[in-house]
Amino acid sequence: MLNIAVIGGGVGGLSAAIALRDKGHRVDVYEQTAELRAVGAGFGVLPNAMHLLATVGLDKDVQRIGFSADDSIARDAQGNRLGVENWPQKRSSLGRTFAVHRGEFQQLLVSKLPPEVVHLGKKAVEVRQHGGGGGASVDFADGTTITADLVIGADGIRTVVQGSLGLEVRATGEGVMAYRTLVPVEKLSWAQQDKRLAIWFGEGRTFLCYLVSAGRIMNVVGYVPSDRDAAESWSAEGDLSQLREAFAGWEPRVQETIEAAESTFKWGVFDRPPLTRWSTESVTLLGDAAHAMVPHLGQGANQAIEDAFALATILDGAGPESLAGLLKVYESVRIDRTSLVQNVSREAGRLYRDFSNDDMTKKAEAISDLISRNHIAGYDAIAEAERALSRHRATV
Repeated sequence: MLNIAVIGGGVGGLSAAIALRDKGHRVDVYEQTAELRAVGAGFGVLPNAMHLLATVGLDKDVQRIGFSADDSIARDAQGNRLGVENWPQKRSSLGRTFAVHRGEFQQLLVSKLPPEVVHLGKKAVEVRQHGGGGGASVDFADGTTITADLVIGADGIRTVVQGSLGLEVRATGEGVMAYRTLVPVEKLSWAQQDKRLAIWFGEGRTFLCYLVSAGRIMNVVGYVPSDRDAAESWSAEGDLSQLREAFAGWEPRVQETIEAAESTFKWGVFDRPPLTRWSTESVTLLGDAAHAMVPHLGQGANQAIEDAFALATILDGAGPESLAGLLKVYESVRIDRTSLVQNVSREAGRLYRDFSNDDMTKKAEAISDLISRNHIAGYDAIAEAERALSRHRATV
């Protein structure tokens, strides 16, 4: 059994705590915020993550709080239907896709952990590695310190833990701004009749709508080109007049949705290259701290869940004496996978912004084909981790 400290109480950190506790390890989660509030917007729990959550009995809970996003419709800016089916990806044998509110999903994960496991108001300021199998210590802003066999950095894009590994990744703006808002579905006449995930393609712009919160709330995202700097944040306040201007002249369903919004948040889209390593003998990374990616596949949170369950699979039965070698196995199996997803996400963004392609059906088909060719949602992280672990055991 390992004594594990997870830094960060987001989707990746909480998923890791659940998966690792399921393998018998002692796990504590340290989250810098003083309160876990239901903030954020929606995201899709895709088959590659639903399959993993089912192994700890969470799939039914996700279905309860979410809404099916298996069926979709793609249109152009004038409302004409585009000839692509099940956009953006074909159905997977691993399971279905459900869209959830990020805050509600986070609360679901917290509810599956004993109250004493999650420690709030704990902002990590330094991670110190002891070497020689002595684990690592974490110093917090409140003056306290903890020591663990393993420290997992699940502390997002502004990660402290990544810095303790001597790593630094420079973010570059993609020239895209995302406007996000949540609208009660009863305010949208068009959504009363058609509850499918809907996306509209325009020149360099996309407008995406899907239901979350058991179908009560429409999650709305508008991607627009921008030469202005914007915060890489879920909570930076946006301007509804700018959102209206960005989609002026688009078809009535888009206009109705924007007019129904009471507020919006803006989010600058930033890209990062893959890291070459994630781990030492007592510290490792997962989620955005390891592989922050642009959002064009909707895979960010799903990759964090993959990390969590792959790591738990590899550390099943592990003790401090075997930790260093097993972290190398985790790193090797996850770096290739997440680097691929980062690259495909980047390429999908390029296709979205391709002004030379004014055939919106061809643009939608190109994105769908890119995702299908790379088997993004059909990947079984546990099975791949088990194969990597088997290869490792054969060499030691």
